[in-house]
Amino acid sequence: MNFENSISFAKRLDRTDPLKSFRQKFHLPKLKGKPALYFTGNSLGLQPKATKSYLNQELSDWANLGVEGHFHAKRPWLYYHKFSKKALADLVGAKPIEVVAMNQLTVNLHLLMMSFYQPTQSRYKILTEAGAFPSDQYAFESQLKLHDIHPEDGLLELKPRKGEVILRTEDIIKAIEANRDQLALVIIGAVQYYSGQFFDIKSITEASHRAGAHVGFDLAHAIGNVPLSLHKHEVDFAVWCSYKYLNSGPGGVAGAFVHEKHANKPDLKRLTGWWGHNEKERFKMKKGFIPMPGVDGWQLSNFPVLSGAAHLASLQLFQEAGIKNLRKKSVLLTGFLEYLLTSIEKYNDYFAIITNSNADERGCQLSILMKKNGKKVFMSLTRAAVIADWREPDVIRIAPVPLYNTFEDVFRFVEIFRDTLIRTQ
Repeated sequence: MNFENSISFAKRLDRTDPLKSFRQKFHLPKLKGKPALYFTGNSLGLQPKATKSYLNQELSDWANLGVEGHFHAKRPWLYYHKFSKKALADLVGAKPIEVVAMNQLTVNLHLLMMSFYQPTQSRYKILTEAGAFPSDQYAFESQLKLHDIHPEDGLLELKPRKGEVILRTEDIIKAIEANRDQLALVIIGAVQYYSGQFFDIKSITEASHRAGAHVGFDLAHAIGNVPLSLHKHEVDFAVWCSYKYLNSGPGGVAGAFVHEKHANKPDLKRLTGWWGHNEKERFKMKKGFIPMPGVDGWQLSNFPVLSGAAHLASLQLFQEAGIKNLRKKSVLLTGFLEYLLTSIEKYNDYFAIITNSNADERGCQLSILMKKNGKKVFMSLTRAAVIADWREPDVIRIAPVPLYNTFEDVFRFVEIFRDTLIRTQ
């Protein structure tokens, strides 16, 4: 599309947007009484208006039914983890047996690494991107230490080439091949939280399997943001949170994917719990764990219903909108943002966009590397009712989310940003 730098063009795009009605399905925040420009759905998604009714239904069933809600609630609690399967499967490109909502992201990461990271004396290394989200880094380090492997020896962290910010796919594949005899696991954040890079899942998975390694992805910044095909690409496992693009509330229930090829491997090592046991025998209270087929066999405890209700409220919106339609709008929104930013006079003196310019290699986030006065600019944006995200030492992250952000939002942000750059010099 040929963009135009005008508010009338932005409004025209909004009028013709087939997803424009979804904005009205969310609560939009304010700062000091002023309507805010919200661009941090990559950190915490906005609350759907339907969330309260979903929660109230569970509170009402709890009040009126007590423990009988497990069987007789409108959505029986005993089976709550099943209600989100179709929506999650659609979002990650999977079969329902391969996905489940459970726990928190890092808990799920540890659970699945216990199964898919089984080092031997010769094959023990973990390969990941340098600068992975800290929680992932801590998980990798602790998993290595559990196997008496020093992180400096067992963890391979890939950095971009000198002078570059984005990690090239060819360099990832080259590193996998160079370490093929020692590699046990490749695990990468599908969309990198800092740079916004969307990695080539298909190519990385194929290279990892050729090397004899398992492969997993952290989808925290990918699910609900970019189309995924985990089953088709034969990814071994993936984990995610639900409070970013999935709009399921702070600390909302997370999720996991395990490929169907691992569905019926009861001897696969894992940490086990009651809810992962064969549900037909669960209440017989017998010894001897028999895993449920598929990823359900990695569940530990009964489902967090109140958190899950908020999750369902948002997933319903994704089912209505469709991830392909959301992606189409997302490419336009982020492209418009990039166009406007690079239209600022002498913008290279002030900042650089470090996220890939190729739409196929990014989600809806643009990371703006500030060359001077970055924190000062960010604080000024906040005073102007722009809710953005600052990442040390010098990056402002902006994420126009297609479910609730508009083209006018993007235009008005760039106007404020441009004026702020000028004032802070």
